Amino acid sequence: MSDRRQRIHELVLALLAQQKELELLAGEGSARADSDPATWIERNRRVVQRYQALVRSAVTLDALVDQEVSGDDLREPR
Repeated sequence: MSDRRQRIHELVLALLAQQKELELLAGEGSARADSDPATWIERNRRVVQRYQALVRSAVTLDALVDQEVSGDDLREPR
């Protein structure tokens, strides 16, 4: 695993640890006979979007740290 990927992985784990509740995807078997499958599909979509946001946040944090360490500055020169 590359150093960058390892850092991002560690950042994702740290962000997950900050979450109050860790939601997992619901499987087909979790849908009761009287419940609407669209309900658990929609819930799973929201759970996946939450995890995607955590990964994007980790990637952004890693890029910001890398930028600081390397001394690169994206702002316009004065």
